[in-house]
Amino acid sequence: MARTLVISNRKGGSGKSSTSVNVAAELAAQGQRVLLIDLDTQGHCAVGLGIKPARDAATVHGFLAGRSSLRQALVESAWPGLHLIPADPLFEHGGVGESESKLRDALAAEGLLADYDTIVLDTPPSLDGLLLNALCAADRVLVPFVPHYLSGEGVRQLARILFKVASRGLNDRIRVLGFLPIMIDLRIGQHREVNASLSHQFGAARLLPGIRTDIKVAEAFAVGKPVREHAPNSRAAADYAAAVKSLETLWV
Repeated sequence: MARTLVISNRKGGSGKSSTSVNVAAELAAQGQRVLLIDLDTQGHCAVGLGIKPARDAATVHGFLAGRSSLRQALVESAWPGLHLIPADPLFEHGGVGESESKLRDALAAEGLLADYDTIVLDTPPSLDGLLLNALCAADRVLVPFVPHYLSGEGVRQLARILFKVASRGLNDRIRVLGFLPIMIDLRIGQHREVNASLSHQFGAARLLPGIRTDIKVAEAFAVGKPVREHAPNSRAAADYAAAVKSLETLWV
């Protein structure tokens, strides 16, 4: 039975898509069967895996709009064990409908929970049906953030949403797995302050080793590869490997 990891932050530009692609790739490299689902209409997960869906291809947003099944949208990546359900960049966020459990129910009904070891969901920053469908399907939530003041606020806003999802009975399994600093440089005072604040609020054990600033992450997206494939000796590749190792330890 697959475990489901949602990668989310209410603040845009916080490294959600780069983290989704690179965490999924790292898990697949360890021999896991991994399904990456891109709920963010920017569609950056397909870019990061070098996949170019056809204009009329099935997508996760098409599924949510009732035009296809999830299985019809499955695409194999170039890396063994790693599959993608891509986004529809033309999807209007109001087209999800009122069901907050549609994605969760379909993952079970279509047998995808049985086919994979880990399902990773990339999410939009907006509070709408897309994010709520992801959170209702989640076992754990990973929160990447750039250690600036506004990103810290985005983390806190997401924490309040998670509490509402759990308290309303939409998903009593959901837990925060950890907080992942992106583009971190601990020589910068504000980075240290934001890290310390989140560590104090949510617990030091949940603050993961960060991903240091590295141009190789952007370069990897430009050539459609995870950073571990594009630049295996880079510090970003090492940092994502360390982050995934920490995630495995925390996931209990």
